[in-house]
Amino acid sequence: MATNWIEKAQRLGDGSIGGAMDLPSIPGRVVWHTTESGTGDAAFKAVSAHLISVSAEPHLLYDPTTDRLGQFGPLNHSARALRNDGSTRTNRVGKVCIQIEVLGRAAKPFTKTWKPGPNYRAMMAAIRSWNIPDTFPAGRLATSGADATNRPRAVWMSKGGHYGHANIPGNDHWDPGNIDKAALFAAAPAGSGTTPARPVVDLSNLIAAARRDPGLPQGGTTHKKDVLVVEKALVAEGLLPAQWADGSFGTRTVEAYAALQRRYGFSGGDANGIPGQTTLKKLGRQHGFTVKA
Repeated sequence: MATNWIEKAQRLGDGSIGGAMDLPSIPGRVVWHTTESGTGDAAFKAVSAHLISVSAEPHLLYDPTTDRLGQFGPLNHSARALRNDGSTRTNRVGKVCIQIEVLGRAAKPFTKTWKPGPNYRAMMAAIRSWNIPDTFPAGRLATSGADATNRPRAVWMSKGGHYGHANIPGNDHWDPGNIDKAALFAAAPAGSGTTPARPVVDLSNLIAAARRDPGLPQGGTTHKKDVLVVEKALVAEGLLPAQWADGSFGTRTVEAYAALQRRYGFSGGDANGIPGQTTLKKLGRQHGFTVKA
């Protein structure tokens, strides 16, 4: 099952950064960037706030010195870190186009000093869940700003794999610099990422929560564990702001679930925000959980 939200990643922003991909029939890919900043927690906070303020969010922000990982939005939606290539909306090319901003500078390749840990391995496991191969189809990365010319449009528009920002047509940056490409994959051997078991959501618990929680004081919960799984899926669907994914099936979650029911073709009393087996199982298939009826 492909991963949309990395469990270990810190949520950044409101969870909404883009929309559906324009060219989902093209294989998935990853784009590596560098932030041209320092590293550490202060830089992590400042850079994440800046990216949000200028609407240039990637999917992921990674600190190679502390292994801190943040996520701005679901991996199956577009990000905002690339310029368009003429009429081609570059951020929306591929089944997924996962963009990673790494704290650091292109002139000082981060793979020379990094300390990848469990968050890095979890990130790579999520990337591989989309069947993205451990390859760089565009070939070499740029070694300087003057060298940022290896941008094969035909390759970008057809080949899945990993790319540097320096490889993307329509863009003029040379990041992430001359990083050790093999080291990216060696630091997270296939199968080394922590992949949690598929969550199980009890439908009866969810119905009870949807009926009871709206009448409780703000944030009151009935079956928090089950509700959180569904709320995260509703966030990924763009129906629930991330700040309301708190385990309480309150009014906003009811409204979001009702919107999901309408999206799935239900109306009237069948779209009242109280989960049913058909909609919940469909949501589970799309977001990696199973349903106990």
